[in-house]
Amino acid sequence: MRLAFSSSELYGFDQIAESEDERIVREFALLLDAYEAYHDTVRSASLVTISERFMGMKAAIFTNNASLKSLVTKLGFSVFQIDALYISSPAGAEPPVDFGASELLKLLGFQAGKTVETSQYDLVFVHVGVGEVNVEKDKATDDVGYLNALVGAITQIAQPGSEIGACLHLSVVMSYGKVSEKDDPNLSVSFRKDDEKSDLSKLVPRQSYTMKGSQPRKDVRHHCPMLIAQWQYAVTRKDMAQTFSFKDFKEYGGNLVIPADRFLHEVAFKLWKAPKYGA
Repeated sequence: MRLAFSSSELYGFDQIAESEDERIVREFALLLDAYEAYHDTVRSASLVTISERFMGMKAAIFTNNASLKSLVTKLGFSVFQIDALYISSPAGAEPPVDFGASELLKLLGFQAGKTVETSQYDLVFVHVGVGEVNVEKDKATDDVGYLNALVGAITQIAQPGSEIGACLHLSVVMSYGKVSEKDDPNLSVSFRKDDEKSDLSKLVPRQSYTMKGSQPRKDVRHHCPMLIAQWQYAVTRKDMAQTFSFKDFKEYGGNLVIPADRFLHEVAFKLWKAPKYGA
């Protein structure tokens, strides 16, 4: 699956650990660095909330997934049906995707091209599963097309140099879903033996995504990692990637691999809600 972007984003990989737990909840819990707590307290009524972990950060999510709603509710998220983003504006003045972009920005304190004094939320997630955008056709291309248009509408409003563009952070994350290395052995971020024999191998930095502190991470999945693109004016670096694809990320991405459970810490840092977790 691909999303069209310009070269103004920073691209890289989020590495996820394999588990037999329910995939969507597991992967989202990993992105929130809440999987271990969730796994240990599945039957518990509550978990440590996002607000408690990240300096009062207020978070919301648009999703139709019932299992995901259960998880994020325990984590203190406000939950909305994603269908609300597909409808047209009340007066019919805006197409659905433009209305959705405006509504998302409004929740973050951006309205009519300006920032307002207070915002309902510091962070808003939009979770889209296969077939959720156009249930009748049930095609993944509909989901990708909608997300592509939504990201385009948001970046059109948040132009570099604009008041919104100076404040907005945007991340796009894609999971391959339930996959195995046999599905496509070429989609791997592990260091190949052929590369190790190269004279240039010593110039390639080795990343620490396989470690957690001083201990090796268990069950690290090297194949089919989550793909992530980030954009924040004057904050994220630019690279040469042109498409939202594994091949482009590996060849031209500015980032290599980070553990999925560091994703929210990185975003919270950019929102002034957490200290920098690493280099």
